[in-house]
Amino acid sequence: MRQAMASAEVGDDVYQEDPSVRALEERAAELTGKEAALFVTSGTQGNQVAVATHCVPGQEIILEADAHLFLYEGGAASAFAGVQTYAIKGTNGMFSAEQVRRAIRPEDDHDPETGLICLENTHNRAGGAVISPEQMKDVYDVAKAYNVPVHLDGARLFHAAVALGQPLSSFTQYTDTVQLCLSKGLGAPVGSILAGDASFIKRARKWRKRLGGGWRQAGVLAAPALLALNTMVERLAEDHEHAKILADGIHGLHGLTVIHKVETNIILVDVEKTGHTSDTFVEALKERGVRAVAFDPYIVRFVTHKDVSKDDVMQTLAVLSSLVS
Repeated sequence: MRQAMASAEVGDDVYQEDPSVRALEERAAELTGKEAALFVTSGTQGNQVAVATHCVPGQEIILEADAHLFLYEGGAASAFAGVQTYAIKGTNGMFSAEQVRRAIRPEDDHDPETGLICLENTHNRAGGAVISPEQMKDVYDVAKAYNVPVHLDGARLFHAAVALGQPLSSFTQYTDTVQLCLSKGLGAPVGSILAGDASFIKRARKWRKRLGGGWRQAGVLAAPALLALNTMVERLAEDHEHAKILADGIHGLHGLTVIHKVETNIILVDVEKTGHTSDTFVEALKERGVRAVAFDPYIVRFVTHKDVSKDDVMQTLAVLSSLVS
């Protein structure tokens, strides 16, 4: 990827003249089955550009109660787009079509208009849970019946596609727009993609500019991102295998409980019975060379990725065993 950065052909992307960015966007549009795509600085920026482009101030967006867009994006939907959120508690990160139907607002002067429905796949706080195309279709059909667009936070959508052995378009056919993160499992240094129809992406480009995302010679970042799209997807299965090995090993350790079925590369572990909080447990891991994240007062998140080998997984299990024995 560093070699790709060094040799990238570049131009000014604000004028849509960077050939590397254009190649990345064309490839992303092809993979998602959308007319066009836009290279953005981050997943959060991609999601928020989508919200601002789809909605007008005073509208409401429907999302799952543990969604990244709701919990971890700094209240940007209200700060930038001027919309409020309607959070629905789903099951394993996904609400039902009937829950969505009940949440869509009627035409009434007292109510905000429903401007957008947002999904997340895979779902971070549900332990990397895969939302199937069939589940997405059920919600999409309701959305279309009420003429409400659907946006997918697909930061980890490639994980879902690999886990089910299906192309990306199997999922994106049930969305109007989708954000794909290139710097997580795919390993690119920076950036995400926002994809949708051509008229939407034209309007989204202006919102990207408003949010400070106008690139100049961005080809130095687009070139490794394109390399990631073309070469790093299939190997995600290895991360999934390593995550399952880690989860299986944790199941045998006293005081630790894996709280979701491990489908992709995220393992959520309840550490309360060890006498630790998540913060003290994470600190103890760090002192022993293992990095993890405190998720809730007693929940710790482990993630496997391209830089975590099977040997690293076994070493992590040895450290965990030493902590709880």
